[in-house]
Amino acid sequence: MADKSTIVLFSGELDKAIAAFIIANGAAAYDHEVTIFFTFWGLNALRKDEVIQTKKGFLEKAFGWMMPRGANKLGLSKMNFGGLGPQMIKQVMKKHNALSLPQLMELAQEQGVKLVACTMTMDLLGLKQEELLDGLQYAGVAAYLGDASNGKVNLFI
Repeated sequence: MADKSTIVLFSGELDKAIAAFIIANGAAAYDHEVTIFFTFWGLNALRKDEVIQTKKGFLEKAFGWMMPRGANKLGLSKMNFGGLGPQMIKQVMKKHNALSLPQLMELAQEQGVKLVACTMTMDLLGLKQEELLDGLQYAGVAAYLGDASNGKVNLFI
C-alpha cells in the first residue's frame, strides 16, 4: 500500500500554488498517492484562461470578474507590485530552468496526482465545472477528510 499525502490549497497566490505543486510532484515521484484539494481562492489556479459563458446571477458574475482566471494570472503573496512581481519570478524560474505553474500542474496530472475542486466553494463563488480545467475531480470536505485520514503528510497552503 502506497503512502498518502494530501494538500489543501486554500491560497490563490502564485508562489504558494507553485510550492504546493512542487511538493505534490515530489511526493508522487516517491510513489505517494497525492491529493490536492482546492478550496476558496485556490480554485482560481484551476480556472481556464478563456471566458466561458455560463448562466450566473449578478454576485456570481462579480466574483468571476474579480478573481484571477487561471494559473497564469495569479499574483504573488509578497512583492506583487501591481502584477510586476509575478512576471519577475516567472523570468527567474525560466532562467533557472524551473517548470512554470501550468507545467507543474500538467506534470502532476501525468503522475496521477488527484486534483479535487471543492464543490461547496464552487457553489459559493459561482464557479461552474465547465470554467475549470479538464481532468479534475469534484467533491466536498468529506472526500478530502477520507483521503487525509490515511495520509502520512497533510499540508494546508
